[in-house]
Amino acid sequence: MACCLTNEKYEYFCKVLEEELVPAMGCTEPIAIAYAAAKAKAVLGAFPDRCEIEVSGNIIKNAKSVVVPHTDGMRGIEAAVIAGLVGGNADASLEVLSGVTEGDIKRMKEVSETLPVLLTMSDSELAFDICLSLYNKDESSFVRIASKHTNIVLIKKNGNVIFEGKIDPPKEKKKEGLSVEEIVKFAEECNIDDVKPALARQIEYNMAIAREGLSGNWGANIGKVYLSSYANDISVKAKAYAAAGSDARMNGCELPVIINSGSGNQGMTASIPVYIYWEDMKLPEEKLYRALALSNLLTLHIKHGIGTLSAYCGAVAAGASAGAGIAYLHGGGFREVAHTLVNALAIDSGLICDGAKASCAAKIATAVENGILGFNLFRSGNQFFGGDGIVKKGVENTIENVCRLARDGMKDTDREILNIMMNTECK
Repeated sequence: MACCLTNEKYEYFCKVLEEELVPAMGCTEPIAIAYAAAKAKAVLGAFPDRCEIEVSGNIIKNAKSVVVPHTDGMRGIEAAVIAGLVGGNADASLEVLSGVTEGDIKRMKEVSETLPVLLTMSDSELAFDICLSLYNKDESSFVRIASKHTNIVLIKKNGNVIFEGKIDPPKEKKKEGLSVEEIVKFAEECNIDDVKPALARQIEYNMAIAREGLSGNWGANIGKVYLSSYANDISVKAKAYAAAGSDARMNGCELPVIINSGSGNQGMTASIPVYIYWEDMKLPEEKLYRALALSNLLTLHIKHGIGTLSAYCGAVAAGASAGAGIAYLHGGGFREVAHTLVNALAIDSGLICDGAKASCAAKIATAVENGILGFNLFRSGNQFFGGDGIVKKGVENTIENVCRLARDGMKDTDREILNIMMNTECK
C-alpha cells in the first residue's frame, strides 16, 4: 500500500481512540440528559421546585423508550432528568449515575410524583440538542448540551451567562481527514502500547455486559435466542454476544460500556464480534488490538460523515467495520477491508433508527451478520460493483454515498419516524 502515514496523522489517530472510546453507563441520550440535569442543579445550588427541558426530535426518539440505569426500571426523558437531579454527579460526565445509592432510587420514585418536569420538542436544526432549565423560588439555572453528548455550550445562572462554548457543525468532522487507506496503515503499523489501554478497556467493559446479557433476563433476550436457535457457529456467537450486550444495556443494566461515536451500541458492535473471532482463531494478542483499532476507526470514519444522530441505524456502520476487523484477523489488508466495507454497506444501509429500545439488539445482530457476509462474499470471489444501487467505485465514494443518504436523504424519514413514535405532528 502506497499510503504514507505522517507523524501528525499517527498522533491524531491515537488521540481519536483515546477521546472517543470512553465509558458510559446506560443509553447515552438519556445519560446526557441526566448529565445536563446534574450540572444545572450544581449551578443552581439547590434542589429545584420545577424543571423545563426542551430537546430536539432525535433526543426524544432515542430517550423516550429506554430504561435509565440506577432507577429501578424508570424509563424516558423525565426519568433521566430526575435521576440526574437526585443521584447525579455533575463531574462524572457519561458516568453521571455511577454513584447512585438505594436511598437515591427510593427518592427518585417520590420526586417523580411531585416535581413538575415540562418537556417540549425544539425546532433546533441540530439533531442533538438539550436545553434544561431549573427553578427554585427566584433562582434559576440553564444548561445546554449540543452536537454531542458531553458538549456543554451554554450555562446560565439567574439569566447571566457564566460559560459559553462552541457548537460544532456536524459536517465539520468530515474534514478531519480519516480515510480507509490511512486507517488500515495505522492498524498495521501502530505501536501497540499506544492503543492498548483504550482498546483493552473496551473489551473488558463490553464483554462484561455481553456476558451479563446472556446470563440475565434482559429485554427480548436476542442474544440468548441466537445461541438457542441456530447452529453452534462462530458467526452466530459473534452476533449473539454483541446483541446480548445491547439486550442488557437498553433495558437498564448498570454495567458501563465503552462507546464509539457517542454510542454504546456502536461501541459494542465494533468490538465484541472482533474479540469473539480473535478468541476462536487463537491469534496473538497484538493481532486483536490492531483489528480493534481498525474496526473502531472505520466506525468513526463512517459515522463522522453521517452525524451523531439520524434516521440511519448506526449499528450498520459499526457492523460493517467489525466485518472489516474480522477480515483483517484473517490476514486481509486494504483490498480485503475495502471490499468488505462496500459489500456490507450495500446490503443493509436501509436499516432505520427508531430510537433506543430492546429491538436495537436485533439490529446489531443483523449489522454484524452483514459485516461478516461482506467479508465472506469477497473471499469467495464475489462482490458488489460500482453502479449497483448506492455502491460507487472506490470505498471512499461508497462511504460518501452512504453518508449522503443518511445525513441528507433520510431527513424526512427521520421526521416521519418521530411522528409515528409520538403519534403527533412534528414540524
